[in-house]
Amino acid sequence: MGDELPLNCRTPAITEYDGAVDPMEHLSRFENAALLHRYTDGIKCRVFVTTFAGAAQQWFNQLPVGAIGNFQEFRSLFLHQFASSRKVRKTELSLFAVRQKEDEP
Repeated sequence: MGDELPLNCRTPAITEYDGAVDPMEHLSRFENAALLHRYTDGIKCRVFVTTFAGAAQQWFNQLPVGAIGNFQEFRSLFLHQFASSRKVRKTELSLFAVRQKEDEP
């Protein structure tokens, strides 16, 4: 992760992630921008954190030094931490879980 940032390195123009929306959407936007800018693995790690705000920034700040060895690890930790914010696609089968309560008309 010791890749030096090039002088012309720009952070991607994506919305900051604060933990309130689907982390997969944010990660996907970031990875697309990283491809466009040809970020190395180390630069991805250094730039990804600049897209954090609020709860995401607080989570990152409490990680122990050396917790992230490469972007794949960072990606996994990030998705695990914010898994509860993921959008779950509803299927027809989820209708079977819907129940009317006794006091509902």
